[in-house]
Amino acid sequence: MSFSSSDSCSGDERERWNQKYREASGAGTWTVPDPFLAQAFSKYILPLFPCGASALDLAGGAGRHAIWLAQQGWEVTLIDISETGVEQARQNAGPLASHIHFVVDDLTRFKASQTQFEVVMAFFYLERKIFSEMVKVVRPGGLLVYKTHTLAQAKMTGGPKNPAHLLEPGELLQLARGLCVLHYQEEAAKKATAELVARKEI
Repeated sequence: MSFSSSDSCSGDERERWNQKYREASGAGTWTVPDPFLAQAFSKYILPLFPCGASALDLAGGAGRHAIWLAQQGWEVTLIDISETGVEQARQNAGPLASHIHFVVDDLTRFKASQTQFEVVMAFFYLERKIFSEMVKVVRPGGLLVYKTHTLAQAKMTGGPKNPAHLLEPGELLQLARGLCVLHYQEEAAKKATAELVARKEI
């Protein structure tokens, strides 16, 4: 992966997230993995990669998903814009930190490189302009695991309201076109979300 140097806008965004992590230090939502990861792991990831492999966790924050995968024997690269979040991830990982590569950088400038991963995952992060770059770093035969809010969240309590960070109905399927979709679901219960597991052709 490669990134451009940060500008003032990304600096503002970095500080906004640093503040969020400082204020929420120790909060369970920052350390408990989304249930969808365990579901995707048992049904799709484990059958394909029973001995573990490498994963990329985009916007991984305080490490709730990277650490969970490391517990399953995986080597994980976590990238997030927040130094505070990444440092919390390092601390939260404890002895598992040796299995996680921690990177602080601005994902809005994410570009694929020759490094590819068996699993690329992103939870509650939407940057449409880098989606194709995310797909490029999925190794042939590997999986993209993705979950984030949909536009219906704007009418619900809590969560993001900016349409720039909310998926249109069916949009995630369009963003992932070219991949073989193994699982897709949209729902609006406690949160309005879309979730996807898709495999890159070998």
